[in-house]
Amino acid sequence: MHRERVSENVYWFQSEVYAQVTAGVIAGPQWAVVIDTLALPDETQGMREFIEHELNVPVRYVINTHYHADHAWGNCFFPGAIVVAHQHCRELLDTLGTPSLETARKSNPALKQVKLVLPHMTFDSGELTLRVGKKNLILSSATGHSDDGIAVLVEEDRVLFAGDSFMSLPYIVDGDLDEMSASVKRIGRMGLENIIQGHGDIVLRGEIDAAVKENLNYLTNIKKSIKAIAKKKNADELLDEITVESCGKSRVHLGGLAPMLHQRNLRALLNQARDVE
Repeated sequence: MHRERVSENVYWFQSEVYAQVTAGVIAGPQWAVVIDTLALPDETQGMREFIEHELNVPVRYVINTHYHADHAWGNCFFPGAIVVAHQHCRELLDTLGTPSLETARKSNPALKQVKLVLPHMTFDSGELTLRVGKKNLILSSATGHSDDGIAVLVEEDRVLFAGDSFMSLPYIVDGDLDEMSASVKRIGRMGLENIIQGHGDIVLRGEIDAAVKENLNYLTNIKKSIKAIAKKKNADELLDEITVESCGKSRVHLGGLAPMLHQRNLRALLNQARDVE
């Protein structure tokens, strides 16, 4: 697992095992806030060990940016912490989490350690603010990747933990392309020092404008590409011809997963276009 200090008392973690998924920690003098948990128990427990033994504080809050397994299934490894999320995140974890976990355990024995912990504190509109030490954390909606997505701004440092509303390759299979575009545009207007992507490396201040433009360009391109083929009888076959590179992204993103995720994006958009007809 990679770890980096982003600013004073703000840390970033990135999985070396699963899709470069990220998590964060904001430490105060008496306790810490964790933003998202990593995909596998060993890495999540490693993050907890760093907080408790290197930063010497317990975890009081765990924020889930959305309900997906690689961001929320590690809640159970922070016993006693208050889990915070959007109300819809709690609902989705409650209804979809258990069957998903049962299925995942069959192929990954490490997940036998996992027990779903639903958010204890939720909000459904506006913003929610948490104070940790000298840091103000502002939680607000950031949909597009999923309906329950939120982002967390460390106000004093202008560091945004964007969840999966901002990734090196936008992924909209469980969300909505137009909402994703709106979230990316909003992030671009926030005057940030760093964007902590839900998957991928940290986006630095000098890189933000280009990253926002590239993500919006990709979303526009896949939308146009599907519109061009949706009514053709061989539309399914044509999907393979719409490469990730032709839509403005590199196949090396996310450890080489980009082409597969790109094709899933295209398939989801094609299915949506057919449903509209």
